Amino acid sequence: MQKKIESMQEELAQKELEISSGGGAVVIKINGQSEFRSLKIDPELLKEEASLVEETLLEAVKEAASKAKAFNEEEMAKATQGFSMPGLM
Repeated sequence: MQKKIESMQEELAQKELEISSGGGAVVIKINGQSEFRSLKIDPELLKEEASLVEETLLEAVKEAASKAKAFNEEEMAKATQGFSMPGLM
């Protein structure tokens, strides 16, 4: 079972999710272990007021973290299906 979980962790590290915010003005890539891989900002967004840029970036980061966490939990649930392991997830 431990080998299966370790294998799943390696797969999660390789799986990349792409999240965009502000109509594509901000694009974040994050892996299945919630490690941020890249952040791209459309130069046009930087011409806006600072508060709008901040709000758009924050929304993208929150969404990326949330989706990566949900993906991780879903994949780990598949890997541990049928096993009761308190504290693992």
